[in-house]
Amino acid sequence: MTADADAQVHDVDAGTAAETAAGTAAGPAATELAAAAEEAAARFHTLLAAFEGLPAATAGRGKDPVNEPMIRHWCEAMGDANPAYAGPDAIAPPTMLQAWTMGGLSGHADRSSAYDDLLALLDGAGFTSVVATDCEQEYHRPLRPGAAITFDAVIETVSSRKTTKLGTGHFVTTRMDVQADGELAGTHRFRILKYAPAARPVRRPPAQRPPAQRPRPVINRDNQGFWDGVRDHKLLIQRCTSCAALRFPWLPGCNACASPDWDTVEACGAGTVFSYVVMHHPPFPAFDPPYAVALVELAEGVRIVSNITGVPYDKVRIGLPVQLEFLRVDDDLELPVFGGNEG
Repeated sequence: MTADADAQVHDVDAGTAAETAAGTAAGPAATELAAAAEEAAARFHTLLAAFEGLPAATAGRGKDPVNEPMIRHWCEAMGDANPAYAGPDAIAPPTMLQAWTMGGLSGHADRSSAYDDLLALLDGAGFTSVVATDCEQEYHRPLRPGAAITFDAVIETVSSRKTTKLGTGHFVTTRMDVQADGELAGTHRFRILKYAPAARPVRRPPAQRPPAQRPRPVINRDNQGFWDGVRDHKLLIQRCTSCAALRFPWLPGCNACASPDWDTVEACGAGTVFSYVVMHHPPFPAFDPPYAVALVELAEGVRIVSNITGVPYDKVRIGLPVQLEFLRVDDDLELPVFGGNEG
């Protein structure tokens, strides 16, 4: 397989060169070059498809059983106070499924070589960059503290060549079946894109660029009321009219009792920094790094992600008291932010 793979990598390289030449050639020659490139890509995909169905991990074992401390940390980080995740009959949040299989910094010793061989083949063909694109999970039974976790993983699919804004490459999907005490508990599908980065467009000098705008929020029927409140300099929090639970961000139904009925309360504006990150890189149009992005816990008990103003980015701290402000970004956009005082 190695010799074939090496030969096929050369075919792909030749195909890439052919595509480039085809872009500048004319007439029948361009058509022939394009056809040769497509044929090379198809042959390479045949090599990749041979990995489908091969194991990525066999009889893997979770490094820890399902346990209450990890459940508690997860719920605190997510702000999830569902009573099903605490107490003597607690279960783990279903979305923690992958957490019980992670190998940590030391990794897992039970991973098969097929997945590494597949990635090496893609690397050799020039698809050296990687980005995780999405995951899907299916839940078959709840996980309870003390359950021993085992798992098997398989390379489920490798796509044909795809072109995205990031570049051209192949989507690789693995499926992991997670067992608890020997019984299937859930399935986790994870998809990555291995790609060759697209050429970056030539950037105009700063003096020739139009002023960059902050990204516009996506406003829909579920959050229109929130943005109406911002327009009126009010930070509105949803309140379930069935169980009185407050929720933020805005949702179409209550995540405590599932009621679709709600009204709003206006936040008093006081809060504290619950956690934060300082953005240094990459630079993004309309933003001037470094700057702090914080998860602010409001006095009402809900949390909101926002910028911190009035405090140098390196002086932001967990527990810092902050107060709601409204920042006029441009003629069409105003945002709720939180001002602090380093003193």
